[in-house]
Amino acid sequence: MAELLKNIYTSEFFETFTNSLQQIVPNFNTSSFLKHIFNTEWEYKELKQRMRHIVIALQHHLSPEYSKNVHTIIQIIDQLQKDGVNEDSFEYMFFPDFIEYYGINEYDVSIAAIEKITQFTSCEFAIRPFILAFPEKGIQQMIIWSRHQHPMVRRLSSEGCRPRLPWAMALPFLKKDPTSILPILKHLKNDESESVRRSVANNLNDVSKDNPDIVICLAYDWYGKSKNIDWLVKHACRTLLKQGNMKTMKLFGYGAIDTIKIEDLQIHTPKVRIGSALEFTFRLSNTGNSSSKLRLEYGLYYQKANGSLSKKVFKISEKIYPEKSSTLIHRKQSFKIITTRKFHTGLHQLSIIINGHEFEKYDFELII
Repeated sequence: MAELLKNIYTSEFFETFTNSLQQIVPNFNTSSFLKHIFNTEWEYKELKQRMRHIVIALQHHLSPEYSKNVHTIIQIIDQLQKDGVNEDSFEYMFFPDFIEYYGINEYDVSIAAIEKITQFTSCEFAIRPFILAFPEKGIQQMIIWSRHQHPMVRRLSSEGCRPRLPWAMALPFLKKDPTSILPILKHLKNDESESVRRSVANNLNDVSKDNPDIVICLAYDWYGKSKNIDWLVKHACRTLLKQGNMKTMKLFGYGAIDTIKIEDLQIHTPKVRIGSALEFTFRLSNTGNSSSKLRLEYGLYYQKANGSLSKKVFKISEKIYPEKSSTLIHRKQSFKIITTRKFHTGLHQLSIIINGHEFEKYDFELII
């Protein structure tokens, strides 16, 4: 079994951290700090709870003055880098959490700290309370950061204002109207950094869930400009494609399916045990006299706790199927227990989707 992410905070990690810390704060009480960290509740805390616990313990052992502690944190980061700790260090995301937790009332100090800290470990979560509390100043700061020389600051200018950033607080005013962040995304679409361009795509994918027409318009305007931008646009439109949005399908060359047939669909495991897999096959036939570019997917309708079904779409392929061709498709869908989905026994359904068009649903049963 994979190690739980929350277990990154080992004794060895804290030894590295406190060794660097003590070079900046020589009188730091390491033994008291570690005793505070590894209290009786530590084992029961999840990842973000552990980060916040570290923040509170750190504040308890530093100065009561926030701005002084921010200066100390920046010095610690510099020392950690001198001591060989790499940039983009996920373990140190408690530094931005410190800013988020203690700094909301000291905007200028906190924003300056975020600009520095995000070059070491991402501040995409920490910036969001500041954008919510100070939307005009916050968005203007993100626009300024979109032109920063450091790629992680530029990435923050996009990632931090995603309307629906996973595992983070949403930004409702941007879900309602994202136009204020479009200048950021337009500027960064040509960024030299792949991680920045990926963030732009992810931001636009968020936007598409509430404002699809905005993303479709941008996609038509940007597509065909370069290989990198084409990838960005395709990634930004992934939700629209899964939803079968016809305008989006047309942009990427997925057209009519009049000559496409689904034949002999067989569910080989009509009763699927939790822990095993659904197995099915079908034959895809192109009966026409010309090849067809097809986006081939299947929809899985999961049983919910209330007895209704919830659809999730999985991609099979995106390719050209020759004229007068017949292709056997064989797929398995795992029902192994995972932390991100709770399975419920009972009726489930399977469907095949081609270029956004969904075909007949087929029943199968999930059992214990």
